[in-house]
Amino acid sequence: METFERLDTQTVSDVLKLVEIGTAADGLAAFGEATILNLRHGDRGDSRHILIRSGSGDLIGCASLALSDAEAADMEMLVHPLHRHRGHGAAMISRAEEIAREAGKTRLQVWAHGDHPTAVALGTHRDFDRHRVLWQMRRTLTDADRAATPAPDGVTIRTFSPGRDEQALLEVNNAAFADHPDQSGWTLRDVAMREREEWFDPAGLILAEDGDGTLLGFHWTKVHRDENTHVGEVYILGVHPRAQGMKLGKALTATGLAYLRGRDLDTVMLYVDESNTTAVSLYERSGFMRWTADVNYRKALLRECDDYGSRVSCHYARMEATTIKVNRKPWPAIPNSMSSRILSLHTIRHCVKTPPGWSAPTP
Repeated sequence: METFERLDTQTVSDVLKLVEIGTAADGLAAFGEATILNLRHGDRGDSRHILIRSGSGDLIGCASLALSDAEAADMEMLVHPLHRHRGHGAAMISRAEEIAREAGKTRLQVWAHGDHPTAVALGTHRDFDRHRVLWQMRRTLTDADRAATPAPDGVTIRTFSPGRDEQALLEVNNAAFADHPDQSGWTLRDVAMREREEWFDPAGLILAEDGDGTLLGFHWTKVHRDENTHVGEVYILGVHPRAQGMKLGKALTATGLAYLRGRDLDTVMLYVDESNTTAVSLYERSGFMRWTADVNYRKALLRECDDYGSRVSCHYARMEATTIKVNRKPWPAIPNSMSSRILSLHTIRHCVKTPPGWSAPTP
């Protein structure tokens, strides 16, 4: 097993080939779009790549670890279908935990696309919790050409113009998704990377602007075409906060769906957080149904202490960082209120090195 900060062109090709093999076997790609884009165009921010090769040099396991977040390390990984259940996944997670701790992270987060049973079992065995669930929802496009909705008064609907609209698109995106875990903080590089992808079509990026030419919202569509898939996607639908209440979303959605229908597609998909019940209900009323789910598993990275009388910081998956002071006193001296807040004394025992002869009582 080897770890790299950057991958050369041949290794990137090997990783992408392994992703193709995994996708063919599992029906879903193990790496999300952001990871694939970073592999193709260069990593965005600090990252590590963990690789496992067979005795003959073939790539049989890979993991991508993003370290740009101040608190969490985000990981995606894949093991070749013919080399699973041999400990490779567990080995890459162990290495990722080491890297994350060395980088000062308090959490490790791993995406399981499709919530594969192997990922569920591995996550449970390694003490991960289900933190976030992203639903893929689908509906037919058979009525899209009849669902056109006129733009609100004073609003013009047009398509994207490369080399002209990037900055305005970026500003609306970052305003609309200021608090979104995946979509916020974009730069022009993020837009440019997607413009260079084979699927990009300016005609499929629908813009809404006011009479002064100020961009108010957009609907970025995407077409997935390969040997097994011919599906359209509501890729990004964003409306600037100042334009909320103008019913732009409905007009932009209808225009985008009509475009996808015109590409001879009969199915469209989108992604939405399971916890966003308002959006889920809206999409269900629009005919979308749950298709599959991507699950983000999260694990706290506990820091061992060299001195049991020192001040230590313990970080848990179910709460913000909590700092406790452990005195040279028997465990029962810790207030019950504190022990309940930090999950259990069993957890403290894993965070603090106890002196000989001491043991934590059964809670």
